[in-house]
Formats: sequence, structure tokens, C-alpha cells
Amino acid sequence: MSTVITVSNDKLIKNEKVLRAYNLKVILASKLISKSEVSTDASFLTPGLLDTKTGFSLFNANSILKYAFKEFDVSNEIEELERSLLSGDEVSENGLSKLLTKDESGNVAKSLSNWIVLANYYGFYNKLPENVSDKEVLKAFEEVKKTVKNKRVITSQRDGTVAFEKENVITPTDPKVEILPKDGERNILITSALPYVNNVPHLGNIVGSVLSADIYSRYCKNRGYNTLFVCGTDEYGTATETKAIEDKCTPQELCDKYHQVHKKVYEWFQIGFDKFGRTTTEKQTEIAQDIFLKLNENGFLEEQSMKQLYCPEHKGYLADRYVEGECPKCHYEDARGDQCDKCGSLLDPFELINPRCKLDSGKPEPKFSDHIFLSLNKLESEIKTWAAEASEKGAWSKNSKTITNSWLKEGLNPRCITRDLKWGTPVPLEKYKDKVLYVWFDAPIGYLSITANYTENWEKWWKNPENVQLYQFMGKDNVPFHTVIFPGSQIGTRENWTKLHHLSTTEYLQYENGKFSKSRGVGVFGNNAQDIGVSPSVWRYYLASMRPETSDSQFSWNDFVTRNNSELLANLGNFVNRIIKFVNSKYNNVIPEFSTKDLPNYDLLKEDVDKLLTSYVNEMEQAHLKKGLETAMLISARGNQFLQENKLDNNLFTNSPKHADAVVGCGLNLIYTLASTITPYMPETSDKIYEMLNAPALKISNEFNLNLKPSHNINDAQYLFTRIDEKNVDLWREKFGGKQVL
Repeated sequence: MSTVITVSNDKLIKNEKVLRAYNLKVILASKLISKSEVSTDASFLTPGLLDTKTGFSLFNANSILKYAFKEFDVSNEIEELERSLLSGDEVSENGLSKLLTKDESGNVAKSLSNWIVLANYYGFYNKLPENVSDKEVLKAFEEVKKTVKNKRVITSQRDGTVAFEKENVITPTDPKVEILPKDGERNILITSALPYVNNVPHLGNIVGSVLSADIYSRYCKNRGYNTLFVCGTDEYGTATETKAIEDKCTPQELCDKYHQVHKKVYEWFQIGFDKFGRTTTEKQTEIAQDIFLKLNENGFLEEQSMKQLYCPEHKGYLADRYVEGECPKCHYEDARGDQCDKCGSLLDPFELINPRCKLDSGKPEPKFSDHIFLSLNKLESEIKTWAAEASEKGAWSKNSKTITNSWLKEGLNPRCITRDLKWGTPVPLEKYKDKVLYVWFDAPIGYLSITANYTENWEKWWKNPENVQLYQFMGKDNVPFHTVIFPGSQIGTRENWTKLHHLSTTEYLQYENGKFSKSRGVGVFGNNAQDIGVSPSVWRYYLASMRPETSDSQFSWNDFVTRNNSELLANLGNFVNRIIKFVNSKYNNVIPEFSTKDLPNYDLLKEDVDKLLTSYVNEMEQAHLKKGLETAMLISARGNQFLQENKLDNNLFTNSPKHADAVVGCGLNLIYTLASTITPYMPETSDKIYEMLNAPALKISNEFNLNLKPSHNINDAQYLFTRIDEKNVDLWREKFGGKQVL
């Protein structure tokens, strides 16, 4: 290589048009000089030519071009013609005919003067003159244009600058500071159904309660609402006492073991409780007994003798769910004593045909025992009035209303709230000191006691209906206990309780056209979801997208893999990484100066995104979590459409710099907005996006704003998702199809 021709950056040549003309001339020269190399060495401040053999150099673009035409005269480097007649300022389309030399056929001749004129003209007008028709000249000129197009140089350097709209970001909270209701703010209290402590939750349990509540809690916090989210393990009752017998341990040992199992499962699924507690606490005993005694004082408790089933094999009373038999309504052979899983009917264990003990298949015997009943019949009118108002005002989910109305339509009867057990909250009456409170009277009070173990000011949440809204999430099985029994107990105390505002319930999540079964090892359970090496974000996304809000839904491994590859990877991941990698590569990680005026159809983009954000907020406010996720993904899809419409690539970057800058600036802000909407569903993914954007978490807004400003430095791109091989479908289906170790 004997000659190096260097393209200039714009450190000294500030006029973009002059720079373009200069660079075009030197690259034209490179086409004429054999064995030449074009360089973009940033140390050259102007166009330059260097003969590496002789050391001869030139720094004037016209002179370099003259040198290439072998018309260079050292004694007269800058001719008057070059300084005046052929300067860019003198060139106009109307004057070209006087400047361009034609051959005998009328075509533009390939001469030094013509090439200088054409380079100046293109430099100032960014197009070829209409009267240039010679095909050979045009072909050569187009080749040079392509070369010039790839020579845009970005001088902005990453220097750690951060520039964003601070008033729109989330202010971090101190976890050591108690969350309490605040006057003048929207105060949201969120609970998810307390999971039974005596087993490992499967995916249906998780999406039906804790995950749904967590999604809504994160949404509320990212909207700026003052929010407290509590949950914990439900540890008392016959089921726990009987399970301890099976496992040959004490009930307390069983609770301690499984409380930790649940806690670890929820931590892995990134469930962000403000307090995850348990019901085997002194506060539970204190608050539950206080409610019981106030109900008794107010005449809403009564004594009745009731018939129970007793197992002579292991010499113990049987909880309703530990009695199995044939359903009297649909004749399903494995119905439980409290409910038939096939037809959904709530049952009395004495209704079962051919009942049997679930533990040892012994034949239960009826025995009579005195118990305390909650006089729901005396509270029926008040419960109906409250339920009608609350379900309307709080926009309960459809199945919540249906189940509650069915109970109320049939009429309310006294319901037993004590049991012949040792493991539970003791009944605070001398005659019944050997009995405990029934778990479904006791368990909802767990929300109160868990809050009381979080803060001694718990009553500011639970006895503050004027300033607090209570949102509860659960599977449909738990509805009557939260819409009839628990609020009935609250009403009966005659105290000013915070009662249910919104109830969000789910139907059943089935597994591969069947049911989850712990005993048979069928389905994915919380403690082995992580075994397949897929991130919690993907699990959370899939479960939320399949949330059985209005009807049962099916978990399918095929669908799981497809949604990861075609939705998360191809839609969301592609949109985010495409822009961030482009800024990493072309802009030195710095957001350029940009104006929406340089972006075609920006107003339409903003209108579309604003509509999607408004729809997203409307759905989320009603706890339509599945629809909210779908809308968030539509924002991502609109982002991909935005990139396609504007053709963000090297060509746009080089030849339409202002357009490219606007695409990058608006695109990064669209990613920032998108991250806020997916935070409730995939907090780990949104954290990665915020890390890439080098920006704090953004509040969820009803409209699209340009929160990231020019000069803001972003970080390097990182992959959000990875492709899952379809071959895993059969492997996972076999692994979780039965006989797995849970």
C-alpha cells in the first residue's frame, strides 16, 4: 500500500455541507489512485493524502483530487478557479451548465473540473444535478456516494452523564421504615389467600393467589400508590394435624418446615411481600379470640350439638377434606367432604356416598359434640347489603359475584366455627377450652395478625375504611369465606373494620389436559420450577398470560416454549436489544441531540402509545392482569413497528442523521416506558432494561413522555431472553408427567 487517503471528522470542519463535499472529493480521488487505502483515523482533522513511500502529503481536497488526475502543480496548489468559480458557495443547479464540460455527444466529461463541481454540488445539495445524464459518470459517482454514506463520525464520548426527568421516576423506599396509611394519598392494602402450610404450592396455586397479588402490588407501587402487601402460611387446622401424623412429626415441626419451603418458593418467583408471616403466632390468638368474644357479646354466636365423623382406625375426628367418597350430585368417586373438585359443589361430609378416611381408608363413624356456631342468619341482611354495594363499587371479578350471590340466594344458616382438635387457636370459653377455632373462621384473621406482626399500628390499616381500600386475590374455592364469613364476622363485632373493596379470583389452571397432583407427581410445583433452567421472568410471564380469569386454562409445555421464543424473545427482546445495540455501536452509548420534528409520524406514534397506556392503566386498575399484560406486549409490538417504519439501519444513520437521531431518542424512551409496564409482571427483566438504560425505575404513566434526554449515557446491551429448544418439550413433559420426586 503506497497511498493512504483519510476521510475527515468534523472537529475543525464544522459546516456539514463543506465536510460532505470535501470527503466526497478525497474518496473520488481514491477511485483514481491505484493501491490506495481509505482511512477514518480520528487523528486526522481534515482530509488528507499521504504517500507512504516518499512521505509526500496534501491536505486540500481539491489538490488531492487534482493529484489523482495527475494535474497537480506544486507551485500553484490552490488555483483561483478552485477558490472562486468551483467553490461550493458558487455552485447552483442553474449554473451547472456553465461549469460542466461536455464531450462531443453532449455527455459530461470525466475531467478534474467536472468532478470538483459535482462533489461540491452534492456536498451542498445532497443530490445529483438533473442535467447529469452520462451513465458511466453517474455509476462512478453513485459508487462514491455509497462510500461516503458510511463515513458518518460520532464525536460524543461516554462520560457518565445522566439526564432524565427526575419527577417521573420512582423514589426508592427504605425497607426499614414501616408502610402506614397516609392522609391525602391512595392507600391500598393487598392480601393473597394464605397458602396451606402442609404442602408445596403448584403453578395453579401460585398464579391464583400470590403471583396475582404481587403483580397488582407492583403495579400500585409503580403508580405511586401507598401500598402494603401481606401474606403468610395458614398453619392451623385438621389438615396440618393429620399431615403431621402422616409425617411422624409434631404440627409445629411440620409448620416450621413447610413455612420455609413456601418462603423459598416465593422468593425464587420474586414475589415481593412487604410481610410474609404465619398464623401460629400470639397476635393471631389475641386478635382471633377478641373477634370471637365480641361476636359472642353481640349475640351472634350460638351453641349447637353437631354430628361429626370419627375415624376409629387412628382415633381422631376427621376434617371435612380428609373424608372422601362419591359426590351425591355428580357421582364423582373421589369427592372431598367439603367440596367436589369435579362439579364444584360445596358439600357436607355426611352427604358423601360410601365415605372413607383418606388417611387409612377406615370407615368413619358419626359422633355428636357441642360446638359454637356463627349466626350468619342474624347477619344475613347486613351481609347482603354490604356485598351488593362492595361488589359494585369495588368491581369484583365476575366469578366472585356469581359465587357470593349463589350463597346469599340460598340463604345463610348458622355455621360451625369450632373443631375438636388440639392444633389451632383455643376457643376462649371455659366450656370449650379443649376445642379450637375452625380454620376458615380463623384463617382470614391471619391477614390482621400478620399485619400486626409487621407493625404495632396495624389498626391504621384494618380499622380505617375511610382511607384504605382492601384488594384480595385468591382461587374461586376461597370466595365464600372472604365474601360472607369473614365480612360477616367483621360486621358482627360492630367495629369500624376495613372491609373488602375489590376481590379478584381465578378459575383452575389445568396441567396438560389433566390436573396437578402432588401424590402422583403430575405437574410443576413451586420447588422444582427452577429445575429446568428457565428464569423466573419467563415463568411469571407465562403464568400471567395463562391466568384463568374467566374460565379454566391449560398449562402446556408446547405453548410455554412458543411464548418464550415468539413473544418474549422475538417481540420484547428484539425491540429492546435492537435499539440499545445500535446506540452502543453507532453513538458511543450516548443519546444524541434529537427533535421529534425530524421523525415522520411522531404524532401518530405518540397517539398510539398513549391509547395503549390508557388501556393498560384501565385494565390494571380493575385487576384485569391478563389483559394488562397483553396490552404491555402491544406497546412492545408498536415499538418494533416503529423501527420497521423508520428503517433504523446504517443507511439511515449515515445519510439521514437527524432522522436516525430522532428514531434513537424516541425509541429509547419507548423502551423506558415499556419497562415500567412490564415491571409488575417481570421485575427482573425490567431491572435489566433499567440497567441497560442507566436510569432509575420509571413510574407507570397514562401517556408517553420523553423522559430520557440528549447526552444521557446508557450501558451496554445484554440479552433479556434466550431461545428454548423445542426438543425440551418432550423431556419436560416426561419429567413432570408423574412419579417425580416433590
